[in-house]
Amino acid sequence: MSILRNELPSLTGFIVFAAFTAAGDVLNPETIGVGPSLGLLALLFLTVMWCAFSVVRHAECLATILGEPFGTLILTLAVVGIEVALIVAIMISGQAAPTMARDTMFSVIMIVLNGLIGLCLLAGGLRHGNQTYNLQGANAFLSVLVPLAIFALVLPRVTHSAPGGELSPLQAGFEVIMSILLYGVFLAMQTVTHSDIFRQPDAVDGEDGHHGVVVRSIPFHVAGLFGALIPIILLSKKLALYVEFGISGIGAPLALSGFIVAALVLMPEGMSGLQSALENKLQRAVNICLGAAVSTIGLTVPAVLVVSWVTGHTLELGLEYADIILLVLTLFVSLLTFSTRTTSYLQGAVHLALFAAYVMMIFDLS
Repeated sequence: MSILRNELPSLTGFIVFAAFTAAGDVLNPETIGVGPSLGLLALLFLTVMWCAFSVVRHAECLATILGEPFGTLILTLAVVGIEVALIVAIMISGQAAPTMARDTMFSVIMIVLNGLIGLCLLAGGLRHGNQTYNLQGANAFLSVLVPLAIFALVLPRVTHSAPGGELSPLQAGFEVIMSILLYGVFLAMQTVTHSDIFRQPDAVDGEDGHHGVVVRSIPFHVAGLFGALIPIILLSKKLALYVEFGISGIGAPLALSGFIVAALVLMPEGMSGLQSALENKLQRAVNICLGAAVSTIGLTVPAVLVVSWVTGHTLELGLEYADIILLVLTLFVSLLTFSTRTTSYLQGAVHLALFAAYVMMIFDLS
């Protein structure tokens, strides 16, 4: 009964998918209208989020067994899998906007580097004062994130080999190869050669920082993790359909759909990072947040480019100039934040101010 109760999110996800499949076109948003569609969107959103929390729980258990940084890496890769599934589903559903993938990846970076980092530093700083972390680990994340973000989201806007922020075939091929190679080198450093720089510098031996989870066996948690991921992937196309219809139905800016997808994907991971900061485990919060940003660019960009080639969908990655300014400012402030071995709540407040500016611009520039 305990196992059944813990795996209820996955079972619910499969049941909801079966119900929507059985209903067929009866629940088509264009048939039922805006109001009922928003209600079904809320149902799908909560179901997917519940399954995402289950993914995080199993990743936490695997992290307890395997230790850091492998545990955080598993969590990050699982979340990226959810993100790619949702982006691809929206890309290939209906009249997919060519900027959808770009808006989602930009939202992930803004939510992670400004929203989540800001909350972690503010909450952790107010509770514990100055917090310590491994400076080399944070610098490793940022040294990979900065060039990948500029390559993927800025260069396509300022080059003239392809119009409107699109990538030319040469640029797209370079982006795929460079992202995979650079992320692969970083992954080898994180897990093999320099894994010690991604651990809390003042950690006590045997302390893993993962509390409140019931740990079973590795096969059990691997099966549970995929069991929670599968309904998310199955429901992603339905969710994409209702997100797209709901955004247009209420007249909201198109970029809001990217924000919704990013927030859905990052909610469980962000809560895990915030809890780590409150427990004075800032290194784990840094691993989660910066790892999510790096993996989003390093893995999501190649995935959506390959999908665009296969499906023939137009893909625009180049940000608008106002967003480029905000991205560059965010990267610059992040480099300043992680330039010393301690952090304070002032830095958290600055990042949250940048996040508020990003949310304002979603509606002001629509």
